[in-house]
Amino acid sequence: MDKKTQGIVLTVVSVLLCGCPGICLCLFGAMATAGVLPYNWTVGDQTGSGTMPTYMGVIGLCVAILLIAIPIVVAFLTLRKKPVPAAGPNDPIPPAL
Repeated sequence: MDKKTQGIVLTVVSVLLCGCPGICLCLFGAMATAGVLPYNWTVGDQTGSGTMPTYMGVIGLCVAILLIAIPIVVAFLTLRKKPVPAAGPNDPIPPAL
């Protein structure tokens, strides 16, 4: 497998394993930060309800940004064109055609 194909495969795998969950977590974090995620719980005879705390939404958004950044970094590192080193002063001169 050549380098370009390997880079494409790594990028697709990182998008599926990190990018998609990151987007879902971003939506969850935004809803939790906005205060629109209610919850209900029942333990024995006691019940309760409320909304998710804002700090949990902010933490979710931070983790989502990290997860979304991973495929971007992988794509940049694997698919970029590496610069060709320039000829130094001690390199031989190629013959003229």
